[in-house]
Amino acid sequence: MSGTVTEVWVEASGGHDIVRADAIVMLRLDDTGRLTAQLRDDAKVSVPLLEGSSDTRPPDDFHRQLIRAVAELADSSGGQLVRARHEGGVWHWVSEPL
Repeated sequence: MSGTVTEVWVEASGGHDIVRADAIVMLRLDDTGRLTAQLRDDAKVSVPLLEGSSDTRPPDDFHRQLIRAVAELADSSGGQLVRARHEGGVWHWVSEPL
């Protein structure tokens, strides 16, 4: 065992910010499809990961899909970036090495 720790990062809405996955303590998917992450800090900062839209709403379990993707990537090597994509009418999480 090498002792290296994989860092998984999640792209925030708009792609200008990224958040370390291990800093997220809560995910909230509201009725409009907006996905928000609450970060682990004293100020309880929330970061939008996906803006809501009635015509392109992600599936009801999209926040759970993110948790699954992060858990799977935690076993990979090197840093990973996860981002939401809407392609062909389907929402999914994609990852890429940093």
